[in-house]
Amino acid sequence: MGRAVPGIATLRSYRPSLFGKDLVAGLVVTTLLIPQGMAYAELAGLPAITGLYTTILALLGYALFGPSRVLVLGPDSSLGPMIAATVLPLVAADGSPETAVAYASVLALMVGAITVLAGVLELGFVADLLSRPTQIGYMNGLALTIMVGQLPKLFGFSVDADSLLAEAAAFVQAVADGETVGAALAVGVACLALIVVLQRVWPVFPSVLGAVVLAIAAVTVFDLEDRGVSLVGELPAGFPPFTIPTVPLEDLMLLFAGALGIALVSLTDTISTASVFAQKTGTEVDGNREMIGVGAASVAAGLFQGFPVSTSGSRTAVAFQSGSRTQVTGLVGAAAIVAMLLFAPGLLRNLPQPALAAVVIAASLSLADIAGLRRLHRQRRSDFVLAVVAFLGVALLGVLPGIAVAVGMSILNVFRRVWWPHQAVLGRASGLRGYHDTAYHPTTEHLPRLAIYRFDAPLLFANARTFRDQVRRLGAIEPTPRWIIVAAESITDVDTTAADMLEDLEQELAEAGTRLVFAELKDAVRAKMKAYELNRTVHADQFYPTVRTAVEAYASAEGVDWEPGPSAYRLD
Repeated sequence: MGRAVPGIATLRSYRPSLFGKDLVAGLVVTTLLIPQGMAYAELAGLPAITGLYTTILALLGYALFGPSRVLVLGPDSSLGPMIAATVLPLVAADGSPETAVAYASVLALMVGAITVLAGVLELGFVADLLSRPTQIGYMNGLALTIMVGQLPKLFGFSVDADSLLAEAAAFVQAVADGETVGAALAVGVACLALIVVLQRVWPVFPSVLGAVVLAIAAVTVFDLEDRGVSLVGELPAGFPPFTIPTVPLEDLMLLFAGALGIALVSLTDTISTASVFAQKTGTEVDGNREMIGVGAASVAAGLFQGFPVSTSGSRTAVAFQSGSRTQVTGLVGAAAIVAMLLFAPGLLRNLPQPALAAVVIAASLSLADIAGLRRLHRQRRSDFVLAVVAFLGVALLGVLPGIAVAVGMSILNVFRRVWWPHQAVLGRASGLRGYHDTAYHPTTEHLPRLAIYRFDAPLLFANARTFRDQVRRLGAIEPTPRWIIVAAESITDVDTTAADMLEDLEQELAEAGTRLVFAELKDAVRAKMKAYELNRTVHADQFYPTVRTAVEAYASAEGVDWEPGPSAYRLD
């Protein structure tokens, strides 16, 4: 029971001495949860109140089923545009907030079910489908998309557009047409500047809370509503009822497609954040249990008019710095939000919409990683190209196609590295023991008519042709090698396609007078080759335990000795 529902085990073993720290941390993080929850709900195209409902249920769901003692879940800036891109096209004809909430709640149930099922089936590896370069590109594209989408609200007007370029063009046109509300822009820019500056110079201060309080005060003092500034207005009092949302059956597949992308981003974000804080607390990350925990949080939100959730690195950091020790911190935060809805629903009535836009834009700035792009450009150009393609996928195609592009690029990058792995001709270098890549260590001596070739990948259908063609090229160099030794330690697998290729290649080389031998081939791989009946042509005397023993066998069989200078055999 304790493993299935970790929250119960935590409460059973909870020490009262921890409550003071959890209480303070819970109240501090609530100052972030409320404005960010509302802002991210509107980012998802939903009423602000749904962000508070979602926050409450996400905290409760993860407190019961999540394995981490410190993670804080809730609405997230990276999921907001994905939710909007999935839901809003389906409710465009209806346009009512109630319909949008129903679709978002069904989406939350789907995301939660996918995530929980992935955890139960121990599919934690799916979080690796977004490589770091594609994550950087995707998040930079998402940051730009969020920022451009929030600029009209910051300037006090709205635009009707459904893509980044269209939104940017509409925004510029509206500004040129004089639609900017000066008071709204002043409030929004002041809030954004305050949040950004305080986060840099005084990171322990709840900058979002400070901006929200000052914005509400400015509305009251300067009567900004009469100056054209839009306000959040009165929030519904009380707690939402348990609801099983329904949508037309024909829309379920479209929702499911969006749910897959949202689940992937949520899991990637959650597991990476959990790993960071596990290092800080000296614990281990269980990716599969994290899946169940974050899935339970989304399911709980979906049953109470909420939407999909993820881990928040910023809110988790605030809770941790404030002394959080257990998930009781999340329970305190949930209780504080419920208390506000029950007893003070009008508390945020005068919160200006430009202030919420500032909160979202500040969050988008934290998503952007320009330094990461520069590092990729400096360290590995191919990874930089992947990041740029992922960025353009989001910026030009949209958020959901962008995540598909990012995943596809990650998978293609893996395939590319398998298809064309690193290869090397090995030789002896002065002052070094063993045999080394001649591209990095100049060869000082060689054995005549011997080529030592290393292939740094599993030998599979995708790269069998690459292996065969390179060995053929080595075999065609004059003087024709008598032996080609394959340094096979890095060949971790051989499939049936590669086995057929090896059989044909061995016969082809033998007819040309060249012997193909293998050194340091793993026992498991050799057993597979035997199961493929490759031993009919590649015999036991063509396998050696080390490269050194293979080289010594060649020198003895051919009656040759080491000669000074580099070998004639090189890769193209």
